[in-house]
Amino acid sequence: MSDSQSGSFRDQKHYDAIIIGSGPAGYTAGIYTSRANLGTLIISGTLPGGQLMTTSDVENYPGFPNGIFGPELMMNMRQQAERFGAVIVDDEVIKVDFKKRPFTITTHAETYTAEATLVCTGASPRKLGIPAEQQFSGRGVSYCATCDGPFFKGENIVVVGGGDTAMEEATFLTKFGKSVRVVHRRDFLRASKILQQKALENPKIEFIWNNVVADIRGNNKISTVLIKDINTGKEKTIETGGLFVAIGHEPNTVIFKGQLELDDKGYVVLKQHTKTSVEGVFAAGDVHDHRYRQAVTAAGFGCMAAIDVEKWLSERKHS
Repeated sequence: MSDSQSGSFRDQKHYDAIIIGSGPAGYTAGIYTSRANLGTLIISGTLPGGQLMTTSDVENYPGFPNGIFGPELMMNMRQQAERFGAVIVDDEVIKVDFKKRPFTITTHAETYTAEATLVCTGASPRKLGIPAEQQFSGRGVSYCATCDGPFFKGENIVVVGGGDTAMEEATFLTKFGKSVRVVHRRDFLRASKILQQKALENPKIEFIWNNVVADIRGNNKISTVLIKDINTGKEKTIETGGLFVAIGHEPNTVIFKGQLELDDKGYVVLKQHTKTSVEGVFAAGDVHDHRYRQAVTAAGFGCMAAIDVEKWLSERKHS
C-alpha cells in the first residue's frame, strides 16, 4: 500500500493501482480500488469517458428507466471514482514498461510507477473514412445496433459490412427497421455460414453487393446515403434514417505490443479471470472483450479486475 494512504494522492508519482483508460471499465475499476483504500490513479486517455462520450442516449444501462445521456453517465462515474479518492489525470499513456516491478507508465506529461496496473483502454470502431461520417455520428450514423437499434423504429436502415458483426446487426435491426439494406464491397460474405444463412433468408434484409458508401447526406439528421459500385463507378442514392457501420473494431493496444500477450486481432489475452500474461497486470472491458462490447459488461469486467487487483496486492503484502 502507498505510504501516503491517509493523505492526498494528488501529487504522487507512485500508486498501488494505475488504471489506463476511462470508459465504464476504467471508472468502475477506479470506484472499487479507491473504495478498497488503494492509492489509485486513472489516466483517462485521448477520449475521457470512452466511446459513450460520442453516444447520445443510453437506454439499456440498468438504473435509468428513462435512459441517460452518454456523456452524463460517464461524468457521473468519473465523479463517483473521485469521491472515493481516485486521482484522474486527462493525459494519454504513450509508453509502458511491464518487464519489471514496480511498473512504469509514461504519459505525455509525466512518468508514474505502480504496484499493479489495470488496462482498460477499450476498442475503437473502424470508420468508413468519409468526411460526412463524423458530422452525422450520433445523428443517424451508429456503430452499435444493440445500443441504438430501438431509436430507428420504422426507418429504412442501411448496414455496412460483410462479417459476423454486420450479419448480427442486420438481423437484429430487422426487429425495428421498416427495411434493412446491407451494403458490402464484395460479392460474397465473410461471416460464418450460420449467420450468413440467417441474414440471407430474412425477407426484410436486402443485399447490395460490390458497393461502398461514398457520402452521407441530410440536414440535422441523416436522410440519404450515396453508394458507389466499385466495378462500374455508378452512383446511386438510397433513402435512409439510419446508417450502421459494422466493419469491425480495433482494440487500443498499440502501446502494449511486446509487453502483453495479444491475440491475432490485437486484443489482450486473459489468462485467468482478469489476469493478463504479466503478473500484476489486469485487463477489463472492450480491450479484451470482442464479443459483448456493452457499457454494462465493461463495467462488470472493471469491477472484477479491481477485486482481482485488491486480492493480488493483499496476497503479495502478506506473503
